[in-house]
Amino acid sequence: MIQTDIAIIGAGPVGLFTVFEAGLLKLKCHLIDALPQPGGQLSEIYPKKPIYDIPGFPSILAGELVDNLMEQIEPFKPGFTLGERAETIEKIGDKLYEITTSKGSKIQAPVIAIAGGLGSFEPRKPPISNIAEFEDKGVEYIIKDPEIYRDKKIVVAGGGDSALDWTIILATIASEVTLVHRRTSFRGALDSVDKVMDLAKEGKINLITEAQVVGLEGQDRLSSVHIKDKNKGDYSIDVDHFIPLFGLSPKLGPIGEWDLEIEKNAIVVDTKDYSTNIPGIYAIGDINTYDGKLKLILCGFHEGTLMVQSAFKYIYPEQKLSFKYTTVAGVNGFE
Repeated sequence: MIQTDIAIIGAGPVGLFTVFEAGLLKLKCHLIDALPQPGGQLSEIYPKKPIYDIPGFPSILAGELVDNLMEQIEPFKPGFTLGERAETIEKIGDKLYEITTSKGSKIQAPVIAIAGGLGSFEPRKPPISNIAEFEDKGVEYIIKDPEIYRDKKIVVAGGGDSALDWTIILATIASEVTLVHRRTSFRGALDSVDKVMDLAKEGKINLITEAQVVGLEGQDRLSSVHIKDKNKGDYSIDVDHFIPLFGLSPKLGPIGEWDLEIEKNAIVVDTKDYSTNIPGIYAIGDINTYDGKLKLILCGFHEGTLMVQSAFKYIYPEQKLSFKYTTVAGVNGFE
């Protein structure tokens, strides 16, 4: 049995930073995550991908950001239950909840912060009949280490931020990069679109629009992709890797059965403190929704900061909360 002040479901960047903000208020945290290591998507899906919108870091690798967050919260000694999914939440007393995980671990806390990112997720796969035959044999839906693509011929499919960003990164690593998109316009950030267009003009990537990859060929592993091109007809390209990046299909999993108010696969919260419809349960980061919601790590950090202020008042209604600036007290001043 584990007892703590705040049980955080999700050990991604938002959950990790919440430990720091809670620690400043002398609140202990315990994190639960289905993944075997902290960091959420940053560690599991794209640890080597640069992130550009973290204040003070013009660019930082996703994995490096996780390392920094872990170092930042180390003074507060959080607990971790990893490789286990939070299955049920039961109210067992006044201001006390018990979480039971998929492996039977039990964590008790007066406050629960759901920081589950997109929830459980799986990649959206293109409708290619034999694609399963080449999975992990030249077809990858997630890029963990771009080095495996060094000096290789790559075809990326997609038109969102992930497809654009990885095309830009792989252009400096692979021997040949082709980006295939079924439209002429892209859904990603304008800056990324401009960079991709410039790379295409400079001949550093091949850009094929109004086209789709419709077939795969190879013996023991992938050797070519078949493209249906509105402008040039049907043809094949020799490749070493095909990377369809059409986003992730999020699933709330057990969270959807906890009597929380759900809207479009996300938890509805009050922006005053990111509380849910159940007292003592909060939702922060990509898992929540409200008017004007932006799914950015930066926004999740803000939500976690306000949430712990409310959590302190919920746990200790009679105590006066005296907020201190870390620039004055320092982290050690809160221990």
